[in-house]
Amino acid sequence: MSRPRWNDLDWQLVHEAPQMPALHMALDQVLTDAVAQGERPPTLRVWEWAGPAVVIGRFQSLRNEVDADAARQHGIDVVRRISGGGAMFIEPGNTITYSLYAPEKMVEGMSFAESYAHLDAWVIEALGALGIKAWYQPLNDIASEIGKIGGAAQTRRGGAVLHHVTMAYDIDAAKMLNVLRVGREKLSDKGTTSADKRVDPLRSQTGLAREAVIDRMIATFRQRHGLRDHALSAQEKAQAEQLVEERFATPEWTGIVP
Repeated sequence: MSRPRWNDLDWQLVHEAPQMPALHMALDQVLTDAVAQGERPPTLRVWEWAGPAVVIGRFQSLRNEVDADAARQHGIDVVRRISGGGAMFIEPGNTITYSLYAPEKMVEGMSFAESYAHLDAWVIEALGALGIKAWYQPLNDIASEIGKIGGAAQTRRGGAVLHHVTMAYDIDAAKMLNVLRVGREKLSDKGTTSADKRVDPLRSQTGLAREAVIDRMIATFRQRHGLRDHALSAQEKAQAEQLVEERFATPEWTGIVP
């Protein structure tokens, strides 16, 4: 069987009410597995956050990445996702996050760098429609002439690929540097103003509301690939809630790499 094209697949959109960070982590596992098992068509899920978070990659060291005391002081949840990659600093109104769940055959024969660019070509087009000249900066950054816009992470399991991206709509650079150790080390010699240059938010580049940026992204995907509005099933929600209790909200999982 040859690699399927985007339009060969029956893409569904899931864009629901805000969820807590641990539930988002669980939903990524549930929906990836559902696509792998043929229980759900390929899906684009746009996240809405119910609270601030630091999301660390599957293989990152918790203490090396996050200042736990600072996170507690700011009321920030620290959660670990199932994909690799680096830490993400999340604030609900300042972040745009989405996941793609697709058959692994979509990226068959591609390097990871090629697959990142392939799965986010529609986003580059959407940003272009908003007046942003953007491109993929290997391995996994979406960049612009002014600065980085976002970063991607990916994992493949059971015959499906999970690809997700977080983009900065706006950013509280001082708070990010207070909570993320790696960001602090990279930027401490340049001051917090440098953080604004390293990650240049979509708000400053477009002047548009966050919702308008998301609307353009969804419209671009729909025009390019087809997209039907859908929702999470009761079973998917129940499975995700169970995984939150068993894994994603537990200190054992979050601290699996201390």
